[in-house]
Amino acid sequence: MFLKLVPDDTHVPFTKMRFVAMAFSALLIVGSIVALYTKGLNFGIDFLGGVTIEVADSEPIDEGAVRDVVSGLGLGNVSVQSIRDFAGSEPAVVVFVQKQEVPETEEAQDIADANEVAQQDAAVQVQDALRGLLGDDMVIRKVDVVGPTVSGELIEKGVMAVILAVAMMLIYIWLRFEWQFSVGAIVALVHDVIITLGMFSITQLKFELAIIAALLTIVGYSMNDTVVVYDRVRENLRKYKQKPLAELLDISINDTLSRTVMTSVTTLLALVSLAVFGGEVLRGFTLAMIWGVVIGTYSSVFVASPFLLLTNVKRDWSKQPVTQTP
Repeated sequence: MFLKLVPDDTHVPFTKMRFVAMAFSALLIVGSIVALYTKGLNFGIDFLGGVTIEVADSEPIDEGAVRDVVSGLGLGNVSVQSIRDFAGSEPAVVVFVQKQEVPETEEAQDIADANEVAQQDAAVQVQDALRGLLGDDMVIRKVDVVGPTVSGELIEKGVMAVILAVAMMLIYIWLRFEWQFSVGAIVALVHDVIITLGMFSITQLKFELAIIAALLTIVGYSMNDTVVVYDRVRENLRKYKQKPLAELLDISINDTLSRTVMTSVTTLLALVSLAVFGGEVLRGFTLAMIWGVVIGTYSSVFVASPFLLLTNVKRDWSKQPVTQTP
């Protein structure tokens, strides 16, 4: 016997709550835009350029001492973060150094080359300083050097990846459904992305390359959830030819509510496990995904579906053949 989180015969009047939901979404979007404008994102080394070095030692590592030693090199902004090591027992820390760029007094290519050399030199200096502090027993697990040229390309390609993902989703929904559905789906996707970026701006969590992957995953998850609801709406448009659209939307959302909740809960269980046991390396990614699942589920129910009331989807659509939702 399977546990059911939601009964099969729910009758929740979701469309009656749409105005409260719209006000709540508008508040979140405005807050996110203001936060992005005033505080910006806390970009990590992937986007700013710099050096990341992960070191481990047999003895506990003093973060303050490591920070003081590396900061004394005058290489740029320094941050030190302890990481939990479930694979072994050695204490470990990750040192991030945002290397300052060479002043633009030469040709562009010469500046880029000089910056790349400066980043490599910074990595060597940091490793030497850490050996002097921690001794020869220290183990350097990982050294990543990201030059300013590469980091600039990562920002550009990351933004393009998100834009292309949203654009392709728009084309897919437009071809599969009517234009009213595609507009509602894209509004929900943009809603999710802006609010997720706002969350990172407000919390000042590190915005790294893995977060771009999380955003793309959130786009896919939200779209999948929305398509399931839209499929049921399309079926019910054919089934209930005389019902008011608001009532029909409520029926459709309630029909898929059990599936939506079960999918969200099982996904969240896996993500919470990663957040708790995955260590600092996965922390930003998992937090972004947890937030994205919550906001994606919310937008499918309270943004994408009620938006059809504003666009007044045509009843003629119900006369076209449909495929049953698996």
